[in-house]
Amino acid sequence: MTDTATDHQSHARLANFPITLFAIGMGMMGLTLSLRAAETTFDRTHIVSMAVLALSVAMLAAVALGYLAKVLRYPDKVVGDWRHPVKIAFFPAISISLLLLATALVEVAPRVAAPLWLFATALQGVLALAVISAWIGHRPFQTGMMTPAWFIPAVGNVIVPLAGSHFGYIEISWLFFSGGLMFWVVLLTLVMNRLMFHDPMPGKMVPTLMILVAPPAVAFTAWLRLEGEVGAFGHFLLSVAYVFALLVTTQAAKLRKLPFALSWWALSFPIAALSIASFGYAQAVGSAAHRFIGASLLVLLIAVVALLIFRTALAVRAGKICVPE
Repeated sequence: MTDTATDHQSHARLANFPITLFAIGMGMMGLTLSLRAAETTFDRTHIVSMAVLALSVAMLAAVALGYLAKVLRYPDKVVGDWRHPVKIAFFPAISISLLLLATALVEVAPRVAAPLWLFATALQGVLALAVISAWIGHRPFQTGMMTPAWFIPAVGNVIVPLAGSHFGYIEISWLFFSGGLMFWVVLLTLVMNRLMFHDPMPGKMVPTLMILVAPPAVAFTAWLRLEGEVGAFGHFLLSVAYVFALLVTTQAAKLRKLPFALSWWALSFPIAALSIASFGYAQAVGSAAHRFIGASLLVLLIAVVALLIFRTALAVRAGKICVPE
C-alpha cells in the first residue's frame, strides 16, 4: 500500500471516529468505582482499583484525543453525529465519563476532583439540555429510532450527586438528581412502548437493553449519598434495578448470536452501577446477601470488560473500528 493510500485510510478512520467510543470511558470508570466499592466493603486497600483507574484514564484520554482530532479536522462529521437519532444520545457520555472520573478521584486527589466535577457538571447540564431540546424540537425522530441509549443523558444527571454531595453542592446535586429521575420515567415509558409495540431493534443495538438497569442503580447510590440512609425510596430504586437486570437476563440468549460491535460496551457500565449499588446497600444495612450479590456482579463485570477489551482490540486490528456505518 502506498503512503498516499495509507494517509487516505487514516483520514477516513479519523472522519468516522465514533462518539460511541466514549462508552468505553463509562465502562472503565464504572469498573474502577465497583472495585473501589468492593475494597471498601471488604476492608481492603485500594491497590487494584488505583491500577484500574490509571488504565481507565489512559483509555479515556485516548478516546477523547481521537474525538477531539475529529472535531478539529472534520467538524461536519461531528455535526452529522449530532443529527443522528441514536448517536446524539452518546454525547453526554463525555460528561458522564468526566463525572465518574471526578468521583473516582474524590478520595485520592480531591483538589483535582473538585474543579473537574464542576466542569463536568456544567458540561452535563449543557449537553443534557441540548439533547433533550433536540428531541422535542422539529427534527423528524421516529419511534423506531429510539433505543435504551436515550437513557444516557438522564443517567448523567443522577451521577452528579455521587461527588457533588461530598463537596457540599447539595442543592445542585438535588437539581440534577430530580431532573434525571423525571426524564428517566418519561423515557422509560417511551422506550418500553417502542420495545413492546414496534419492530425489534437492530441486532447491534440489542446490548443497549442493559442500559435499562443503569438509571435506577445509579439513582440508588446517589440517593444514599444525599440522604445517608436507604429509606423506602432507596429500597424501591434498588429493587427496580434488580427487576430490570432480571428482565434483561431473559434476552441474554440473543447476544450469543450477534457479531461484536462497539454497542456491546453498553453492557459494562450498568453491571458496574448495579454492583456499586449492591455494595452500598450492604454497607448501609449490613447485608451479607447484598455483599455477595455485589461481589458476584463484580466478577461478572471483570469478565465482561476483559472480553470487551479483547474483542475491541481484535476489531481495531482488523480495521473494523472507525468505518462508515
